[in-house]
Amino acid sequence: MSQPANTAARRIVDTLVMNGIDRVFCVPGESYLAVLDALADVRDKIQVIACRHEAGAANMAEAWGKLTGKPGVCMVTRGPGATHASIGVHTAHQDSTPMILFVGQIALTDRGRGAFQEVDYREVFGGLAKWATEIESPERTVEVVERAFATALQGRMGPVVIALPEDILHADGGPAPIRPVTPAKAGLNPAFVEQVRERLSKAERPLAVLGGSGWSEEAAAAIGDWAERLGLPVSLSFRRKDILSNARPNYAGDLGLGCNPNLTARAKNADLILAIGARLGENPTQGYTLFDRARTADTLIHIHPGAEELGRVWTPLMSATADNSLAAHAMSAIDPGRTWHDEAAAAHADYQAFSIPVPVTGAVNMSECMAHLGEVLPPTAIVTNGAGNFAAWLHRFYRHRACRTQLAPTSGAMGYGYPAALAAKSVHPNRDVICIAGDGDYLMTGQEIATAVQYGLNAVVVVVDNGTYGTIRMHQEGHYPGADRVIATDLKNPDFVKYAEAFGAFGIRCERTEDFPAALEAARNAGRPALVHLITSAEDIAPNRTITGLRSK
Repeated sequence: MSQPANTAARRIVDTLVMNGIDRVFCVPGESYLAVLDALADVRDKIQVIACRHEAGAANMAEAWGKLTGKPGVCMVTRGPGATHASIGVHTAHQDSTPMILFVGQIALTDRGRGAFQEVDYREVFGGLAKWATEIESPERTVEVVERAFATALQGRMGPVVIALPEDILHADGGPAPIRPVTPAKAGLNPAFVEQVRERLSKAERPLAVLGGSGWSEEAAAAIGDWAERLGLPVSLSFRRKDILSNARPNYAGDLGLGCNPNLTARAKNADLILAIGARLGENPTQGYTLFDRARTADTLIHIHPGAEELGRVWTPLMSATADNSLAAHAMSAIDPGRTWHDEAAAAHADYQAFSIPVPVTGAVNMSECMAHLGEVLPPTAIVTNGAGNFAAWLHRFYRHRACRTQLAPTSGAMGYGYPAALAAKSVHPNRDVICIAGDGDYLMTGQEIATAVQYGLNAVVVVVDNGTYGTIRMHQEGHYPGADRVIATDLKNPDFVKYAEAFGAFGIRCERTEDFPAALEAARNAGRPALVHLITSAEDIAPNRTITGLRSK
């Protein structure tokens, strides 16, 4: 039996529809059945994808938010459901991704009794989300959900958590939404833009650093064309390699983990740093060693949508709060009266040299496999990954050529890549979507292959299997070298081909570099979710690093 038209549950769904949400990722729970029932009446507008674990659902919502620029919506039940989903909230916070997590909650009348699965969500998510709240007055439902959209999208984007007490979902939900939320976006003061022009006109060794979220393809292209025209070297922040095409002649590389030493030197030697959108946190600044505060006071122009990020670590020469895309358009109109094409050519040559495949000891050379991906995939292909040393090969040797083609967690969250790939395939069913996952990384959310099969999300996952938690093993060998000191990092893995086939997906095993092209092609053409089981050697623990070499030091 359908519920009345004006319940709080229906008002939640009405507000999602009004704001253009066409996908909800969830694990169902009895605590928010009324919302699920309301979603049943808008199947033509919102597809509900039921996942196998709340972490998978939250990661899918986060990835959807990255790709679309709208808040990714996840729904989970109370207690364990919410805490399982917290990983996606943390990633959305660290990655500045708009997201709304709806959590079923105990009845208002039972609060404070230690009721079944009772959690104070304001307390639990207060430090992870931009805003954590609970709908306590059902007639204000639309007000709360609209505020969630505004909060997720304005300033530095991020996640919002809304708890839904199950008893209020059946109550009168108050007035219906009238129009979509239009987030407020700050632009740059013309006087500030003129000051930037003056500083650029005097710079001999400038470097632009782009990062953060909320970039439109048009804005990315505008600032890319402008920088290329001027010969301004451009670097991209950690796991933001898709803001600009890596083929641009002024592209200098990414300031991530395992950074090109030549790029590090260039950043340290720059007499002007123009940072737009990048938080300049731990990873892009190489553990806060790339700059010192005295130098940034003379060289750093920092533009970021979140005022709280300006001056947080680095004292800037100039700073401004502005939307990344609006700032990019404003910068692209500047004529500094000079160019730096020699600097750009040198920076790009350094990047190209650093991204040439390197030798390895094992039968599979990951650098050559990742380079092959770049050769055969179209520019619009979306490549995803979670966290682990396997990702170092992808980030260094795969060259992105289009905006919004990388889904990777700056939070360093294992298990992110495969759910992200499924979200990407749901948004772009006709584009190639490839997930590169480590063996330990994949099995944290690998059960979502059932979701892939159920909904026909035909992404390809390449499981890089070296039988170890590679990142931790690398640090373990560096700090406590020796075969007798290896503990808790070795993995006993399943036959991943049989694992994939058990779910109805395609699986193929690959043990040599020369066999990877055929295996990848077979997976791409399988017509169903596919998995490539790529067997690698733990000895080749990272590009240009071996376990033997680590032990010898």
